[in-house]
Amino acid sequence: MGNEQLEELRGQLDTLNEQLVELINERAKIAKEIGRVKSAQGLNRFDPVRERKMLNLIESKNDGPFETSTLQHIFKEIFKASLELQEDDHSKALLVSRKKHPEDTIVTLRGEKIGDGEQCLIAGPCSVESFEQVDEVAKALKKEGLKFMRGGAFKPRTSPYDFQGLGVEGLKILKQVADKHDLAVISEIVTPHDIEMAVDYLDVIQIGARNMQNFELLKAAGSVDKPILLKRGLSATIAEFINAAEYILSKGNSNVMLCERGIRTYETATRNTLDISAVPILKQETHLPVFVDVTHSTGRRDLLLPTAKAALAVGADGVMTEVHPDPAVALSDSAQQMDIPQFHEFMANLEKSGLYKKKSLK
Repeated sequence: MGNEQLEELRGQLDTLNEQLVELINERAKIAKEIGRVKSAQGLNRFDPVRERKMLNLIESKNDGPFETSTLQHIFKEIFKASLELQEDDHSKALLVSRKKHPEDTIVTLRGEKIGDGEQCLIAGPCSVESFEQVDEVAKALKKEGLKFMRGGAFKPRTSPYDFQGLGVEGLKILKQVADKHDLAVISEIVTPHDIEMAVDYLDVIQIGARNMQNFELLKAAGSVDKPILLKRGLSATIAEFINAAEYILSKGNSNVMLCERGIRTYETATRNTLDISAVPILKQETHLPVFVDVTHSTGRRDLLLPTAKAALAVGADGVMTEVHPDPAVALSDSAQQMDIPQFHEFMANLEKSGLYKKKSLK
């Protein structure tokens, strides 16, 4: 008789469990709809006032045997799960999201593909200083089979008295060298009205860390038919970084590449703190190619090789670094740039590690 009673009670629990599952899922559907309405109205998904009202209602309706605190804890977990469900719906809606676009985005530059599974390097001087300087670096890149060269023409600097770049003259030099050596060039643009002009000189427009949330610049970059390299902001979260990329895609430009370049923390041993875990997160959450700038993240020549290895090992589509014919007299960031012999050694060691395969240019 005891076993029969136990089985009957268990049967009642099973029935109630089924009812609870149905009710919780029904609640989730309503919560998702609320999230959709809030999103359309531009409202925050989390509403602490509303949550407090629901917890107070639970307290007023509780007749035991559970303690009110226990029931409130259970419901707070349900509230949390519902909020996460709304956030998940939001990520599915983002154009940058892998949930929206499962296939990898592949960016093609002068016949070379980025994001197709074959890793690449971008190298060049921090700042464009002269034709001869850029040309010498280009020859070194060409010798190593590199196709992509960076160089700063517009330089947003912490101090207004530091070298700000050659501006349009720097862009002209980059284009001359690029055409001479058949290289794709990447340079930063800092104001929205310069975006259209940059299209004539650059293969890739870079938006730097200090401008990651310059929303007018992002929208202008999204309005042109030119690949964009977007760097993570100095203290930006990954979510903020992803949403900055969304600004560009939302305006119609889907050729966007992301670049982790270190974030500002309390650590002073390096220029910034390289968030290497951001690479697999960005690869999982978005369909965009992901680079790691090992120069600006570390600010140290002695760390360029190990961090480049780490970036490639963790799945980055490419690495960005800086090279100068004579770093000691460079007009910007002299301490972190490699000279040309050091660059060749860097490339040889990277290839020797097995993480990078040297290419033969066509």
